[in-house]
Amino acid sequence: MGFWFSFSNIVGYGADFHANTALGRFITAGLYLLSLTLVASCTANLASNLTISKSNDIVSRLDDLKNGKVLYSHIRIYVGTSMEDIYLNEISKGKRNFYRIQTSEQMYNALLAEIIDVRIVDSGEGEYVSNNIRCSLTLVGTDFYAVEMGIVMPEQS
Repeated sequence: MGFWFSFSNIVGYGADFHANTALGRFITAGLYLLSLTLVASCTANLASNLTISKSNDIVSRLDDLKNGKVLYSHIRIYVGTSMEDIYLNEISKGKRNFYRIQTSEQMYNALLAEIIDVRIVDSGEGEYVSNNIRCSLTLVGTDFYAVEMGIVMPEQS
């Protein structure tokens, strides 16, 4: 009888009888609090797991660009810069198959509008822009080369 009373109160159906003693009411209140705590804990754990699984970036290093995780036409690079040289030598093997850009403003607007997916950028500039100017962008992956270049892409929301 005690098991049925406890179970039905945790599940929320309620038993066919009510606790009349102080101890019975105390146990019922404790079971309600326990069930609320368990549901809140499971919900928080599920939300945490879903957030972590969605936040994995599609690009984490230069090899991901080489292996085609992002279409070459979705990469923007300033023409005539060291970034262009790195792209041509390391990623595309001399093919100019990237999206050419002239101004930084066009670059970041294209990232935010999802016209392009990534931009190869000096990591210092990438940190400054993502922290101070365009806070909805994030710097992903590890730095590469001695000049510390990084990859910028829109934050996953």
